[in-house]
Amino acid sequence: MAEHKIDALLALHGGGRFLVGRDRIKLLEKVAEFGSIAKAAKATGFSYKTAWDSVNAVNNLLPTPAFLTRPGGRSGGGAEVTPEGLRLIATFHKLEEKLSRISNLIAEEGLEGQEEALLWTVGARVSARNVFQTEVATIRRWPVDVEVTLTFALDQQIHAIVTNEATDDLQLAPGRRALALVKSSFIRLAAPDRPEGARNHFVGEVKERTDAERNSEIHLDIGHGKTLYVVTPRETVEALKLQPGAQAAAQFDANHVILAVS
Repeated sequence: MAEHKIDALLALHGGGRFLVGRDRIKLLEKVAEFGSIAKAAKATGFSYKTAWDSVNAVNNLLPTPAFLTRPGGRSGGGAEVTPEGLRLIATFHKLEEKLSRISNLIAEEGLEGQEEALLWTVGARVSARNVFQTEVATIRRWPVDVEVTLTFALDQQIHAIVTNEATDDLQLAPGRRALALVKSSFIRLAAPDRPEGARNHFVGEVKERTDAERNSEIHLDIGHGKTLYVVTPRETVEALKLQPGAQAAAQFDANHVILAVS
């Protein structure tokens, strides 16, 4: 099956006017690299006038300038990006990265059930439909991967495996709040008395079953008001004789957990 991706484009506005997008961020990055508005314009494909108009627009809408000229004037001097400008560049990339993660999740699963994850990227804190509000309990580092144990719903735990780079980027540490997202198709169902076959193993009660031609969706109440939504082959559900009120075990691998932080 072909891999689907969404290219998420972020645009920031201020005072009712366009402030900055990907192209203007690239321009500021090139100014920081070359110390010259002319060289930055050439490297990014802007005309000299458009480049100046762009950085001036950013300066006019920020509390302090993102861009300054050095002595010598507009034609003879250099240019530099200020600490405010560098913060703007870093913040833009962080926001765009979060938006891209959620957009790609939507491309894989569709929008239904991901509304809460979208709201999280713009600051809302919610927990529903395989999006769980958690707290980092422990972190165990290895040369490549990092094992993260997260707690939620009083005494429940979710185990995740991420890279060392992701751990640093997300600033994961004990006590850090994080969202744990699990695709419904990554969850496996088994009989409730079956020995655990994955780090993440939850036993609960089937609250709802919806059948399609090939797949079924199960809503599994795992306690403390938490529900796992599982999409699995219908033959599996029928083999387990899962109906509302029946008990079932849900399992998913630690490397199938997506972590997001505010």
